[in-house]
Amino acid sequence: MDDPSQEIAQDMAQAVFAELHGTMDGAEGVKLFTISALDHKAGLARRAYSSDPAAYPVTGTKPMVPDGWSALVLDRGETFVANTTAEFSPYFPDHALINSLGCQSAVNIPVMHNGHVFGTVNLLDVENHFPADRVERLKAMVAARRVELILALKAALG
Repeated sequence: MDDPSQEIAQDMAQAVFAELHGTMDGAEGVKLFTISALDHKAGLARRAYSSDPAAYPVTGTKPMVPDGWSALVLDRGETFVANTTAEFSPYFPDHALINSLGCQSAVNIPVMHNGHVFGTVNLLDVENHFPADRVERLKAMVAARRVELILALKAALG
């Protein structure tokens, strides 16, 4: 990285992501926490933060494919909640890896502004870990940091 300002911006982004991870884990508990930045031009979701970089490195990408998950989260800006593997496995081809990490439930919270989704906050844990009241608290934590998350997601894409 030749531009020191870009390096500083990416360091600040990691600090924002780590702070949100600590807050959410401390308040609600979470086995796996990742943040994906959406690269709409490339059609990719790029992992910008991971609580388990061995299993889910920050260099990871996933294609943005049109399916029920993307219609809900990326098109409508709604939160995806799956409290069993059966609920998320049609959309997550890596469900066996997710299960091997002790996770059988998932929540994906879009980070958005003016109808544009910049990325998602992704939380995974044991089966049935995400009842409606917990999901609402998690969404409120993301909403409270929306502006800094958007700036961090933009920095993470470079």
